[in-house]
Amino acid sequence: MKTSWRNASLVATAAALLALTTACGQDKGDTAANGQNVGNAAPAQGGYGSNGYGSDGYGSSGKEGADAAAAPKAKAAGQLTVWDSKKLGKVVTDSAGFTLYRFDKDTAQPPKSNCDTTCLKAWPAVPASGAKAAPGVDDALIGEVTAADGTKQLTIDGWPMYRYAMDTAPGDAKGQGVGGTWHAAAPDGKKASPAAAARPADLKGLSTRKDPKLGEIVVDKNGMTVYRFLKDSAWPIKSNCLGACAKKWPAVAPVAKNDTQNIPLKGYMTFDRPDGTQQQTLNCWPVYTFSGDKKPGDTNGQGVGGTWYAAAPDGKPVGRPAQ
Repeated sequence: MKTSWRNASLVATAAALLALTTACGQDKGDTAANGQNVGNAAPAQGGYGSNGYGSDGYGSSGKEGADAAAAPKAKAAGQLTVWDSKKLGKVVTDSAGFTLYRFDKDTAQPPKSNCDTTCLKAWPAVPASGAKAAPGVDDALIGEVTAADGTKQLTIDGWPMYRYAMDTAPGDAKGQGVGGTWHAAAPDGKKASPAAAARPADLKGLSTRKDPKLGEIVVDKNGMTVYRFLKDSAWPIKSNCLGACAKKWPAVAPVAKNDTQNIPLKGYMTFDRPDGTQQQTLNCWPVYTFSGDKKPGDTNGQGVGGTWYAAAPDGKPVGRPAQ
């Protein structure tokens, strides 16, 4: 009986201690099994994992309370890489494959981050230290700016770079379009887009590309195919595409000679159209784009009416049937 009383006393004492501990835990925050306070635990994935950040309030405005707690520190980006997304085009990622984002309320010239410390909980600033440009991207585009939490933040072509707290695995892009102001970034700092992915980087005003069916053809600075009209003449230089035709087939505006690549300069000149505008020629032939081409790489104007053909660098119509 004595032993039972003593055991019961110990049990009662332990229960009292447990109740007291539980009460303290409710006041101070839950405690993990290893003794670390969960409320102060390091955010998952180095500051951009699934940690409860990324609410609509952060995503929609980027501003929440000036005296908010300091944002979690994101890990270094390392060697930037490129992820080819079918929906977004070319997207820049860190060395671990996590998507980098840009914020419409920031500025690139001069570089400035407008994501405050509370915003940075949802959108951790990417540290600039040790970051290297993605392959094929000019290293000169890499820079830094000081974020609201003091982080020396990576910039690409002046745009501050962020990760998104709700992206939990490489290849996630859950931050795309949040609040209408957050966008996955392209390797050159621009907004990622399928059209941008299809367009070769750093195109000149007029250059060429290898079309799989037509061979080498001329494209403008946006990567759109350039065409010849068989009813025009080269000498005297004359365009016979006027009125409604000119709306369907916009004339290529003058392009400086030093803004060309792989374009012969023989006969490279401009002329005055009847409407008072000037048009570029290739080897004296007027050249155009086609309103029916919707994205770089399209050649929907090829062979239209038996009179419109993609232009070769020397101004000849590509793929014109033998006469």
